[in-house]
Amino acid sequence: MTPHNPLRFSRFWLAGLVLVLLSACANTLGVKVTRFNQWPADAAGASFRFTPADPARTLEVQAYQAQVAAALQSQGLRPAADGETARFSVDVQADLSERQRQRLVPVYSDQWVYRPAWRDAQGRWYGGQWVPDPLGPRYVGDRTVTQTVQHSQLKLRITDTTAARTVFEATAVHEGREDDLVEVVPYLVSGVFQDFPGANGQVRRLRFELPQ
Repeated sequence: MTPHNPLRFSRFWLAGLVLVLLSACANTLGVKVTRFNQWPADAAGASFRFTPADPARTLEVQAYQAQVAAALQSQGLRPAADGETARFSVDVQADLSERQRQRLVPVYSDQWVYRPAWRDAQGRWYGGQWVPDPLGPRYVGDRTVTQTVQHSQLKLRITDTTAARTVFEATAVHEGREDDLVEVVPYLVSGVFQDFPGANGQVRRLRFELPQ
């Protein structure tokens, strides 16, 4: 019977733990939100209207506006009626671009060690040989890797038309490998409105669970 090797068991356990952690990260989406506000205390029940969308992206932007409208209504605001002068003017911009990012990646080297000749308890003789290091690959340093990431961004600006000033401004950003802006925007909107209006000059890093 092969004797129990605690080192081998530990390596298998660590490998399993890494896989679990990677799986957990793969099922979440990170969003960085920056917010500034001077939100009026009497905003509840006030009306809002969106600024006209870029004609080249009208249908796309209208879809994003609908998500923002739902969030604004959950905060006690209401869409302005036809012919009504809205108190708040809301501007929504969503864009997807590619950017280069550099990061340090650990480098490991497979080591070999010389195992001297030896004789087992039954008297069998084994010659010396080079074998993989039982401690596994060894860390030898870091190298810089450049990756192309997709930069999804949502910008939201709310202007109080009665005072002619901006009262809320937010930028939500997500960077990933192969993301679709349409799929990411709901999480960007959720990030912007989490604990709305928030502290002035606030930066938050949020993680959202993705559906399985």
